[in-house]
Amino acid sequence: MSSKVRLKPMLKADIASTSRIESEVSQATAALLAKWLKHAASIESDVVQVRRHLHQNPELSFEEVATANFVYMELLSAKIFDIDRNVGDGYGIVARVHGAKPGPTIALRADMDALPIREETDLPFASENTGVMHACGHDIHTATLLGVAQVIQAHRDEFAGTVVFIFQHAEEKKPGGAKAIVDAGYLAGVDAVFGLHIDPSKEAGTVGYSLGYGSAASDAFEIKIQGRGGHASSPHTAIDSVVIAAETIANLQTLVSRVSNPIEPLVVTVAGVDAGMGAPNIIADTATIVGTVRSSSPEGRATIKDQFIQIAEMTAAMHGGSASVDYEEGYPAIQNTASIVTDLVAAIDYSAVFTEVIENTSATGAMMNGEDFAYYLEDTPGAFFTVGCDFLEKDKQGQASYPLHNSKFVANEACILNAMSLFLVILSQYLKVVPHD
Repeated sequence: MSSKVRLKPMLKADIASTSRIESEVSQATAALLAKWLKHAASIESDVVQVRRHLHQNPELSFEEVATANFVYMELLSAKIFDIDRNVGDGYGIVARVHGAKPGPTIALRADMDALPIREETDLPFASENTGVMHACGHDIHTATLLGVAQVIQAHRDEFAGTVVFIFQHAEEKKPGGAKAIVDAGYLAGVDAVFGLHIDPSKEAGTVGYSLGYGSAASDAFEIKIQGRGGHASSPHTAIDSVVIAAETIANLQTLVSRVSNPIEPLVVTVAGVDAGMGAPNIIADTATIVGTVRSSSPEGRATIKDQFIQIAEMTAAMHGGSASVDYEEGYPAIQNTASIVTDLVAAIDYSAVFTEVIENTSATGAMMNGEDFAYYLEDTPGAFFTVGCDFLEKDKQGQASYPLHNSKFVANEACILNAMSLFLVILSQYLKVVPHD
């Protein structure tokens, strides 16, 4: 890597380009970042306690009343008063910290909602809300952003620019909170926006990035098959909806093997089939198939949708039945700004804060889950990163690691300081240092 970090990618402001001035700016930026990182380390235990409170008191999407109020009070405690509440047709919060002088405006986002999962960990701060769990790490995301806000507020006299902190509601439940926040105008004037997600497939201390797509478009489907019921002894007089369902499921996988571009990831998941289950000698007249389709490009997504519907309808028709398809488009795929990612990866690596910086590919665990952060990037440059949260092999003591959305998921809390550090490194590349005599 270069001995100097390239500064402020994709900014609207002009940057002095002489090598002498650039070197001075780099040194000043590094010094300010060092202050921020030291401050973050000093409050790590407090931020961990914030995370544990959030984990113990999870709330579902569009129900984050206590969570939002807790975030609001934490912001006030940090002496941050430029706050909007109940944004985006929900309980979202947007706070701003203004530097000593005008400059770039950078937005950071964390999601706040939990999942309808009954927690099965033995954590001393396990969920006290039965049937609800922070199994996706949003408690860590929220605590991280609160910690970063505290650091930036404490050093607001040392930089030029504004940081917008978006605490988003309802990422887990469509239509999500991101689009409503964007539609409400909260990215107006923002130069770049960033988000992150913890990743249990990688050890704490690692950072993952993607030059292109950072998550998949996630669409849901329901196929209702209509056949004609009959007696099991006379299948020739019936139209077997179970046979149609089985063949439809097999045919849908040709979308992956023969229709999609092989270099563009695609996942077709049949998550459930409902048919029959009456007497064993009855041929079912109806069947229902449900699942999701995950794609990585807008063009591929449109093609797959059209082909999906054709396959379902034609397979049923071939057997004399019919199929109606309800295909619901969910969140689009995250499309990172490649030039921004390239510059920031250099800065992240140069900071020497992280043990490893990994490009997320199909071989290293690219995200194929849906993520409504994609809406923030539709009209604003930016990027989405992952932060490892698994335990080191030597610390596992034979225990299994569980994935996100699992009732036994446990995160290595060391990732909290890592996540704060990542956001601070990013901000250091945008916010101009204000010199003091």
